[in-house]
Amino acid sequence: MANTIALFKKYIDLLDEVYKVTSKTSVLDMDSTLVRQGANANEITIPKIEMDGLADYSRNSGYVSGNVTLTNETVKYNYDRGRKFTVDNMDNEETAGIAFGKLSSEFIRTKVVPELDAFRFATYAAVEGVGKTEADLDSGDGALLAILAAQNYMDELDVPATGRYLFITPTLFNFINSVDSYKSKAMLDNFTGIISVPKTRFYTAIDLLDGTTMDETAGGFKPAEGAKAINFMIIHKPATLQYSKHTVNKIFTPEENQNADAWQFCYRAYGLADAYENKAAGIYLHCSQTAVEAE
Repeated sequence: MANTIALFKKYIDLLDEVYKVTSKTSVLDMDSTLVRQGANANEITIPKIEMDGLADYSRNSGYVSGNVTLTNETVKYNYDRGRKFTVDNMDNEETAGIAFGKLSSEFIRTKVVPELDAFRFATYAAVEGVGKTEADLDSGDGALLAILAAQNYMDELDVPATGRYLFITPTLFNFINSVDSYKSKAMLDNFTGIISVPKTRFYTAIDLLDGTTMDETAGGFKPAEGAKAINFMIIHKPATLQYSKHTVNKIFTPEENQNADAWQFCYRAYGLADAYENKAAGIYLHCSQTAVEAE
């Protein structure tokens, strides 16, 4: 039994790699060394620095004293979701481990990651003060002009060019690639990364289904009422507060499971998606003019 547990733990260690490979927003994850646990289990603390600007220099009295304040800002996790699932007991212990590995990785790829991406995009889209344009785009030239306008907006607000990521629908990105002018597309080289995001996880607002009430037992998410499809977003990574934990924090053997002759695994996705209040200019949203049809 100890060998079987060790085998499952080996697969558990790979779950984070599955997340990083399939997630569209993982490039925005914070440096974990900058994050430490807060006083309560549902919060973390993040360093924040504030300082005075320049003052006049006096030839008589010299420099004017300024203040530098380094504080730890406390923020609460705003994403907490989970599921438990089972794998029937098998005579071959290794087979059980492989079954769990396939099940868990597929679960993360098809259920966890799309929802987490959708939650993050919707959260950033709703940040007060972000740049925003509502318009329909149906050509590569139109998309390039819209992206150029977004870049100009961020440039004028002194948002650093380094660390900007362009998240864009596959359709629009293909439109851009079909444009003949290399000069027009050259501006895309300024982005740290360009990431294609399926429209099924690219909305201005979503509802998280609780998994228990009627019509929500399947869990997952759906576009919220009035939500609009996102065409593209430009996000300056230092503007976001994004931290995530993916854990299978409980494993029950068939002997411990009182309900079935099966292995039981409890998966929990726990994290934070937010933005610094003074860095809203580092997020730009371009979305459609009309709301998506309700499901």
